Amino acid sequence: MKRRRRTEILIQSNPDLAGKLADQIKQTYTYKEIVSPQYGLTMVKMRESAQKSLFYIGEVLVTEAKVEINDHIGIGIVQGMNDDLAMRLAIVDAAYNAKLPETSTWTDTLLKAETEVNHKKAKQQAEQMETKVSFETMDV
Repeated sequence: MKRRRRTEILIQSNPDLAGKLADQIKQTYTYKEIVSPQYGLTMVKMRESAQKSLFYIGEVLVTEAKVEINDHIGIGIVQGMNDDLAMRLAIVDAAYNAKLPETSTWTDTLLKAETEVNHKKAKQQAEQMETKVSFETMDV
């Protein structure tokens, strides 16, 4: 599973999932904190729909952490001020980068969490579509 997909699942799903996976690693391995959770700003890119060009819409506050497990670095970046989640994401990322045996059992858990996230999003979209106004029916 790619890093981006894995990270999105961990951020959007139940926050306890990232904690559970990180705890599995912390119980067995020692990790070195390279950069403790710290706050920063990052630019947000958007695509302009008419000309299809990229531009920066503004900045967003992020929390970033870096850890090392078995000479492999993991990075955790999350929007907002969330030190714990950033650290957990960094530990999970380092575990995947180090190809630790525990990571092979996480795929099913992550796929199940992704299904739940997608179901939740679909439900929210359906609720929003119920309130959408159809201007075509307003013709006189």
